[in-house]
Order: sequence, then structure tokens, then C-alpha cells
Amino acid sequence: MKFCSVCGHAVSSRIPPGDNRERFVCDNCGTIHYQNPRNVVGTVPVWEDKVLLCRRAIEPRYGYWTLPAGFMELGETTSNAAARETLEEAGARVEVQSLFSLLNVPHVHQVHLFYLARLLDIDVEAGEESLEVRLFSEDEIPWHDIAFPTVGQTLRYFFSDRASGHFGLHTGDIFRPLRDG
Repeated sequence: MKFCSVCGHAVSSRIPPGDNRERFVCDNCGTIHYQNPRNVVGTVPVWEDKVLLCRRAIEPRYGYWTLPAGFMELGETTSNAAARETLEEAGARVEVQSLFSLLNVPHVHQVHLFYLARLLDIDVEAGEESLEVRLFSEDEIPWHDIAFPTVGQTLRYFFSDRASGHFGLHTGDIFRPLRDG
């Protein structure tokens, strides 16, 4: 950030009085510009024994499979945003159920939240951000072509919970993989 969104003057990075982190502070009006993680919300849309996945038509991870999800908008609840994203990306109408996974992804400044959801019908179609949408049984999941670690982890939680007959809330952290050399 270079300029204040309030008055347009230059900002500098410093620790404001009473704080313990560097923030962008306007040198003119004193506005402190906080930067916070963004919420990515979506669903695990289920029809009978299958889960609906979308094949991405956008970067990052073009052509890879994902659960329908996207950035939460201002004025939305997380469950409303999850239903909206599912409709936009997969043309799927769902009954949003319980929060299922909450995964922190600090290296990209995001928190991913996935809700269990019951598909209301299977009249689905790829939205603008999807190449195709498809229902998968557990043994059909393209595990090597899953777009994001949070999606893979959420799917593993789902199939494990379904096998045990008990669905719970799963939380955790996804860190950037370490690279050799």
C-alpha cells in the first residue's frame, strides 16, 4: 500500500502507538490501515453417495478439480456466501447444513470454510469459473488433480466421517510445503 484510501496521501509502515505490529499508517490523517485475512467459503455438495466437484476454468490451478468455493463478499454470512458460490460455480442449488471444515492458510492470508450441503437436485452446470462439474463417488475422486490442499483435506475428512457415521467440525492449518534446495 502506498496511499491512504481516506485522504490520498502517502502511508508509511510503522508500529502505531498501543499496537504491536507494523501497519500502514497515513502520514497526513493518521488513519491506520489494517490488513486482515480473507475468507474463502464453499460447500461439500452431496447427492446420495457422491460429491459435486468443479473443474477450474481460471487460475490459479486451471483445469484442476475443486469444491465450489470463493471469496466471501461484504454483507454476507459465511453460509450465504457458500450457497452463492456453489450456485455461481456449479449451477447447484443446495441446502447448506453445518460448518464442516475451517482451515487456516496463513501463507496466502486466507481462512477456508466449507459447509456440508445437500444438493436439492442434480440439475447442475458449469458456471463462468468452471470448465465442467461432475458428481464423484469416493473411488472416482481425481486425487492427483485436486486444486488446493484445503479441498483435498476437506474431502478426506468427509469420506472418513461418512465411513464412521459421525460428522464433526474439522479445524487445522495448511502451511506452504517446504521445498528442497
